[in-house]
Amino acid sequence: MVGIQLIYIFFVYSRTALYRQSEPGDVNRQQPLSSGSTVGVTVVVCARNELDNLQELLPLLNEQDYPHFDVLVMDDRSTDGTLLFLENDIAHLDRVRFIRIDKEHEHVTPKKYAITIALKKATYPIALFTDADCRPASTNWLAGMVAPLATDQKELTLGFSPYYQQPGLLNLLIRSETLFTAVQYVSLALAGSPYMGVGRNLAYRISLFFANRGFYSHMNVMGGDDDLFVNEVATGKNTAVCLHPDTFTWSAPKETWSEWRQQKRRHLNAGKYYKPGHKLRLALLLGSHVLSWVLAMAAGLVVLIHEWQHRSFTSHEWLFLLTATGAFLLRLIAFWGIVGRISYRLAHTVHWAIMPVMDVMLAIYYGLSGLTTLFIRRKKRLYWK
Repeated sequence: MVGIQLIYIFFVYSRTALYRQSEPGDVNRQQPLSSGSTVGVTVVVCARNELDNLQELLPLLNEQDYPHFDVLVMDDRSTDGTLLFLENDIAHLDRVRFIRIDKEHEHVTPKKYAITIALKKATYPIALFTDADCRPASTNWLAGMVAPLATDQKELTLGFSPYYQQPGLLNLLIRSETLFTAVQYVSLALAGSPYMGVGRNLAYRISLFFANRGFYSHMNVMGGDDDLFVNEVATGKNTAVCLHPDTFTWSAPKETWSEWRQQKRRHLNAGKYYKPGHKLRLALLLGSHVLSWVLAMAAGLVVLIHEWQHRSFTSHEWLFLLTATGAFLLRLIAFWGIVGRISYRLAHTVHWAIMPVMDVMLAIYYGLSGLTTLFIRRKKRLYWK
């Protein structure tokens, strides 16, 4: 188990730790398409009862420093006054337009339907996605995210979306899980095996969407408009990552355990539909993470029982214990150093000093999540918001 972990840490995670991103002065420089024109972008925001968030977000999107773009808001049956706001109060935002969706369709989940309509009505050939509760880190967010798509070589860009820091254990767990998820999908993308992205910060060519029949294979799966789509269409050649701090989109985290559990259930529900190879790699990664800690704790318990019973170990048993302890400490220090370095690059999401706490906390979280997925079948309906 420790050996598997060390392979991931040294040969996969290290790619993100050592990845060189463009400097701030370069993030707004676009390479021309083969046609010689600057690539245009439609920013897509799907919203359901997000009036307060839209009032804050849309001016920030309208002010992005980029020559050719518009912002398309998909209002999915909102009842909180969003429609009145969009009809009467956004005239001064010259880049923003909206489409109202008035009913739900049985053949497809609401958010996937909204995204599909948005891409059919998009003005430009590239779509950049974020959520209503996100805030771009700078006016260079749009330019940085689409810069890898400005040539004909890349079709999809994976971005990072951290959560704001707040007091409490739940917030620490959310930030830790968000960081480690990013470590996984960014590192595997850099290793040539992209498997997911997050819809809070994701860009791709609209032609890629329709060439792969959009969400056809998982239209009725709640969730997956981001990770399942990326899982289907991303390859080592067509996928880029963007880790510049100017291109992050910040989000407010869930504040109650029940809200967070429902969010994670949607994610776990979508994860069941990943490609078999991706599920195997993730199972090895997360399973070895959990079992490394479980076996370490078990070994420690054995030592305590021996001491309590005043029993001594044989020389072979001592050699085994010392070897196992050394391997586990190497894994702990390597995780601390490399993932701590990544956290420093990704907006200091989790302080390096508490990286071991994050390590064991994630082992507990992934272990419980795995048991929930295996043994609990839920019939309760999931909602995208």
